[in-house]
Amino acid sequence: MAHLGAAGYETATITPDQFRSIPCPSYPEIRLALMPSRRMARIIERFRPCAVHIATEGPLGFAARRYCLQRKIPFTTAFHTKFPEYLNARLRIPVKWVYSAMRRFHAPSTAVMAATETLENELRQHGFVNIRRWSRGVDTALFHPRDKAFLDLPRPIALNVGRVAVEKNIEAFLALKQPGTKLVVGDGPQLRELARKYPDVVFAGVKEGEELAKYFAAADVFVFPSLTDTFGLVILEALASGVPVAAYPVAGPLDVIGDAPVGCLDQDLGTAVRKALGASPEACRAHAENFSWQACTRQFLANVAPFPPERFFPGGQKPPQEGPSATSGAAGLAATQS
Repeated sequence: MAHLGAAGYETATITPDQFRSIPCPSYPEIRLALMPSRRMARIIERFRPCAVHIATEGPLGFAARRYCLQRKIPFTTAFHTKFPEYLNARLRIPVKWVYSAMRRFHAPSTAVMAATETLENELRQHGFVNIRRWSRGVDTALFHPRDKAFLDLPRPIALNVGRVAVEKNIEAFLALKQPGTKLVVGDGPQLRELARKYPDVVFAGVKEGEELAKYFAAADVFVFPSLTDTFGLVILEALASGVPVAAYPVAGPLDVIGDAPVGCLDQDLGTAVRKALGASPEACRAHAENFSWQACTRQFLANVAPFPPERFFPGGQKPPQEGPSATSGAAGLAATQS
């Protein structure tokens, strides 16, 4: 949002904290809005945006989609999360059933934004259309090489950061036989179970901001065992910290790392870790600097579907909007999340 504001756009986000909500089953830190349609309509109409972007396929996303379709307002969507694979890993729901539902959700979108070429190709294979690229950026001011003495643990230190949950395939990392220390930063439903099963692993809990950046920079290799992430922003945060990455050759790592000498992608995760340890920290940092938030913002603006607000929101001047906004500017964009 800050970069959109710097580009001269007034923005408003519609999020679950503006509604009565309940915790998402097995993801309690994610809130699901209850019956958001009427309040959402008031927020959108008061803000009078010239573009609408739907970020996720949750209750707010469905409500915003329904509102736009009823009024013939163009909108864009994004495919951030492989919910079909997540639900299959957790509940054994067939992947094709969920992809069918998600395909219908995104079908009316003017542009379905996807982070990588690999993800774009996968979505086309599942019948998605109107796909446009929207990459990711990394905060290179926060994540940068630092003193590795921050962590006093046996080396090499192999780090994983993220949600400790079955869909992240974290046990593939924890089960590796290797010297040094395996370190996990994060929380999730599998944490207690895996902490008991792997007592040699250091579970540091949730870290944020400067402290998180220090953990990244103090590691010797970042291990990303996920097979279902659509991008993996933590990969960029590790590289920006001068830390090489070991991962499987799947969507996300393939697109971010490819054949760059900043880590190793291998079907054998242990082999990937051993080879990644030889990568140059300077090369890792330089590679991460190719992923700027400015470029990400330009892609997003090129993908949105602008419309004249007076066509859909008659009534003269825009009154004060309900909900958060950022800066004054040339145009307004509203985005819904979860």
